[in-house]
Amino acid sequence: MSTKYVFVTGGVASSLGKGIIASSLAKLLQSRGYKVANQKLDPYINVDPGTLNPYEHGECYVTNDGAETDLDLGHYERFTNIPTSQANNITTGRIYQNVITKERRGDYLGKTVQIIPHITDEIKRNIKLLGSQGDYDFVITEIGGTVGDIESLPFIEAVRQLRWELGEKSVFIHLTLVPYLTASGELKTKPTQHSVKALLENGVQPDIIVLRTEHELGSDIRRKVALFCNVDPKAVIQSIDVDTIYKVPIKMREEKLDEIVLSQLGLPLKHEPDLESWERFLYKFKNYNRKINIALVGKYVELHDAYKSIVESFIHAGAANDCKVNIKWVHSSHDIHVDNICELFKDVDGILVAPGFGQRGIEGKLLAIEYARTNNIPFLGICLGMQMAVIEYARNVMHLEGADSTEMAPKTKYPVIDLMESQKEVTDKGGTMRLGAYKCVLKEGSKAMEAYGTKEIEERHRHRYEFNGEYTDQFEAAGMITTGVNPETGLTEIVEIPTHKWFVGTQFHPEYKSTVTNPHPLFVAFVKACLS
Repeated sequence: MSTKYVFVTGGVASSLGKGIIASSLAKLLQSRGYKVANQKLDPYINVDPGTLNPYEHGECYVTNDGAETDLDLGHYERFTNIPTSQANNITTGRIYQNVITKERRGDYLGKTVQIIPHITDEIKRNIKLLGSQGDYDFVITEIGGTVGDIESLPFIEAVRQLRWELGEKSVFIHLTLVPYLTASGELKTKPTQHSVKALLENGVQPDIIVLRTEHELGSDIRRKVALFCNVDPKAVIQSIDVDTIYKVPIKMREEKLDEIVLSQLGLPLKHEPDLESWERFLYKFKNYNRKINIALVGKYVELHDAYKSIVESFIHAGAANDCKVNIKWVHSSHDIHVDNICELFKDVDGILVAPGFGQRGIEGKLLAIEYARTNNIPFLGICLGMQMAVIEYARNVMHLEGADSTEMAPKTKYPVIDLMESQKEVTDKGGTMRLGAYKCVLKEGSKAMEAYGTKEIEERHRHRYEFNGEYTDQFEAAGMITTGVNPETGLTEIVEIPTHKWFVGTQFHPEYKSTVTNPHPLFVAFVKACLS
């Protein structure tokens, strides 16, 4: 069959969960036997989120092909278990960059370059890119921001045009909020009406309206929304608050979202969605035998979305170990001090030191690592967390006074972490780090190999600095060994302390590859160690 397109927009307020609705629909269609891809259009002018502070949009998610993308792509992968790529995330910045490059090259043959048709044509080209490959029955495209935003207008216009070009091959879903006014005890539909009106002013009539709500919506409210928004009453559905995002596919199945989409496209239901493994995961998530506390030490903990993939990886690993992982958020800049560290970590079963960049919060991370090492507490360090583990060991065990990373101390006497050779001539900061999936060979008998159960793995990277190989022998003689190495470059990917209960640092980001159906083996092993 030819590729069908589903467009998802949001109104009234941001952060309503467009990405979760899009991911849930993808999961349901996939479970019916259809091949599905998700895509995110972001209206900001940054070419990608790679140069954005995590406080702006949360974590920067990295794909196998090295694309720095929006965190929603993590949801897409976690729900569908299908790797995404550069084609799955398009920003206004990249659209304009592509158009300006074409203009400079003379591709437009002297024409005046305008938002319509040139910008909108480039948006449409990118939307259809996934569908044109012939690999997918559905492409579900989520448009970031809120309807009515100036930034989103070119995307909405492009979608309006696409709908006419595609004919009956597309469905438009609009997600809005139905707020509850406590004072009057009423649910209000007027914001939804205004949101749909704004969409109509841009020439787009939604086919399905999803109402985000804190309270059950009665049939009267649904009929009212249908009447005022020109939508079939059966196509007005609710998305009620749930205690975990992983319940949303189940809720959307109850609301028949997948059936409505297939019906509007004239496609067969094939068979009932096979959600057995998903429901089994949910059962384990809710019915656990034990609880553990893991301290997540980072410098952006005020915004939990800055570590979204790590949080979700703990949920997956917890379910795999029949336990609930409680995360204790610890700010490395101001929560950790020498005089409070024992009290701070007295109730934790494990410590994870998170990724990051820059000097801020480094000393707190070093203190946390020292505490984990000296008290035999299971430890996982990711990217900068691994680099800090190396520095802590160099200073406190190997007595290399002032050992550091050249990122923080360019003139350190002992540069145990140094800028990668390939990065030394780089001046532009965007999209120039070591990015994407690389192979890694594991050492026999290591904690890493025990976790993975195989000798060769492939993991995703996002860094400029690396373990300085000139110090390998010194570290191994002192008791910190390299247990994972890139076979082509010799880059140290994993370090461990064999005498410790469970002490592992990874240069790569294991959290990017953890999904509901395939919890990441390192997180599973880490949680298991915390339980023992």
